[in-house]
Amino acid sequence: MASNLPPIWSAPEDEPPAPSRNSALRFARYGVTFLGVSVVSGALLAGLALPAAGALGLTAKNTAEGFDDIPDDFKTPPLTQATQVFDAKGGLIAKVYERDRTVLAAEQMSPYMRQAQVDIEDARFYEHGAVDLKGVLRAISKNAESGTASEGASTLTQQYVKNVNIEKAGEDQEAVLAAMRKTLGRKIQELKVAIKLEEDLPKEQILTNYLNITYYGNGAYGVEAASQRYFSKSNKDLTVAEAATLAGLVQNPSQYDPKAHPQAAQNRRNTVIDKMLENKHITEEQAKEAKAAPLGLKYKDPQRGCITAQAGMGFFCDYVRQVVKRDPVFGGTAAERKKFWDQGGLNIYTTLDPEKQAAAQNAVSSNVRVTDSVSAAASMVEPGTGKILAMAQTRPYGIEPAKNQTVVNLNVDAAMGGGNGFQPGSTFKPVVAAAAMEAGLPPTQEYTSPNRIEYPTMKTCDGTWKNTDRPKTTVPNESASEKGPYQLKQAMALSVNTYFVQMEQEIGLCAVKQMANKLGITSRASGKPLDEVPAMALGVEEVSPLTMAGVYAAFAAGGTYCAPVAISKITTVEGKDVPVPPARCETAFSENTARVLNTILNGVTESGGTGSALSLEGDRQIAGKTGTSDHKKAAWFSGYTPQLATSVWLGGPAGGVEMRNITINGKYRPEVFGADGPGPIWRDAMNQALRGTPKQSLPMADIPDPAPRTDPGATGSGSGAPSGGSSAGSATPPGGRR
Repeated sequence: MASNLPPIWSAPEDEPPAPSRNSALRFARYGVTFLGVSVVSGALLAGLALPAAGALGLTAKNTAEGFDDIPDDFKTPPLTQATQVFDAKGGLIAKVYERDRTVLAAEQMSPYMRQAQVDIEDARFYEHGAVDLKGVLRAISKNAESGTASEGASTLTQQYVKNVNIEKAGEDQEAVLAAMRKTLGRKIQELKVAIKLEEDLPKEQILTNYLNITYYGNGAYGVEAASQRYFSKSNKDLTVAEAATLAGLVQNPSQYDPKAHPQAAQNRRNTVIDKMLENKHITEEQAKEAKAAPLGLKYKDPQRGCITAQAGMGFFCDYVRQVVKRDPVFGGTAAERKKFWDQGGLNIYTTLDPEKQAAAQNAVSSNVRVTDSVSAAASMVEPGTGKILAMAQTRPYGIEPAKNQTVVNLNVDAAMGGGNGFQPGSTFKPVVAAAAMEAGLPPTQEYTSPNRIEYPTMKTCDGTWKNTDRPKTTVPNESASEKGPYQLKQAMALSVNTYFVQMEQEIGLCAVKQMANKLGITSRASGKPLDEVPAMALGVEEVSPLTMAGVYAAFAAGGTYCAPVAISKITTVEGKDVPVPPARCETAFSENTARVLNTILNGVTESGGTGSALSLEGDRQIAGKTGTSDHKKAAWFSGYTPQLATSVWLGGPAGGVEMRNITINGKYRPEVFGADGPGPIWRDAMNQALRGTPKQSLPMADIPDPAPRTDPGATGSGSGAPSGGSSAGSATPPGGRR
């Protein structure tokens, strides 16, 4: 009998195993011990009728009539199974599970497996009821002879009931121990359920359920997982010898582990084969051939979770897991959602496009090495739907830091498995521009934009922000020669800091915060609330690449913001549909504002803009924005075409690496900007992702150029290329850069 299921009775604790004791007396005492249990269990055992199939068998028919109905989950227990996660084209991303199990129907199982398990565990399974009286008497006799309680009398049905109780306990160790506790009360309860099961279910179904729930060692639950684990084949294809090997494991999966103890496993296998022959379920020739066969293991180590995902997809796989564990559509409480995920048995179809994923992964991997002090991350989102098409980063998904692996998803917020995010720098400036256009400012809005200004007083949602520092905090432009006046198109192309601070002052901090909220920036990546401070315009509040990809997707979609979507469909292994989070799209700003943003962000990538070197193959029309945070600790490029938005971040994974005098991908760089760090990654990713797709145009606005400049000292009509200059002064705050 299986070792994890205790026998129906135990020998008295003071019974010595001395062989000199009178055997008859010992037999009597063991019999009395068992009869004592039987008396207490009389309500279960008394009056059981003898079935026609065998004079010594016990049937449950009469006694079970007095019992309440047993829970349905004993008849069809919700077994924990593996979940499969697929990409948008049906390719398998990963197989994840809390318990590796694939539930089979009877006809999907090997007949050898079914018969071998019965022969070794409960040879009279088809003859007796829930309690095997003949087996009880045999156990009494053998245990009396040996002086131990080495043989039990639990039937296969009783073993199945105990396994269901253990399965229902899940990860609750206290409940697991309670389900395994060897107490009379628990045994009586198991007998009660077993008797009712024998009435309600045919024997073949009880056996099928048993074979699906039983543990076979090495993380394999049920016969299919066991077949795949030890022989790398489906259960239906097992030979007699292989089926006997698996059937023999149940009694003690550790002791008979064929990988760790091959001789013990082979001996146990041969015992099972002998039982099959004894019960005339195989011929002598089959038995001889099976016993002569080697174990023939083709063992596969148990692999679970997103660490097994296809190359580069582990982080997206983990994001899907986070969605299931956090979205209320999968359960009203965290505990319910965890149970739903742990239960498994799902086919999850996702939005991940394998070709675009490959493009993003190739781009981050070919431009930044895993051994570099910095890392890169890229997220791709489909405008108008919010579908996440790609999620890639330089450092691979894994748990070995020595190999530069990490499980921190640098593309997403902390709540979804990421870190605390990174300052987006000037890639946030279009959010300010969108707020300004919605507030009624014209696209030709002009500000004096001096080279350096003190942060002015600004209105917030709840009051007023004042510059109370002494000396007052100032904000500079990137170059000492960069001064206005500027209009919006030129200020965006050159990423003029003082222009956007003045714009922010005119519309108020509250308008900027509200626009950020509409575009999915409802908090920092860490979960902390956004601060209404003037430096907000310069991108000082940490966000994630996925968040910024969603923002720029809204620019491409005419002002419609869609929350990121990772799951398109879920079905159970039985083919039933499971509700998934619906698409959540709302208008963040007008189409007219979108046309203005398309025009000014297209200007960033044209001659004279900070992203002018980032043109795509085939002269595709693009729009985007560079960004570099204070001290060059993060650099960004976020941009889009009508059909694809991509945001790329480059920096230290923990945010503490200054990208000055640094070597990246074997190339020394005196300093890194958004255009020459993440920019080429964005370009490479977009070129590969869009190759072979039709070119599309962005709706544009007619924004007249400003009148010619007369101030010879101004640079507003110059090239605007990054000068490499750096602002100085202790009163300079963190701020956006190119």
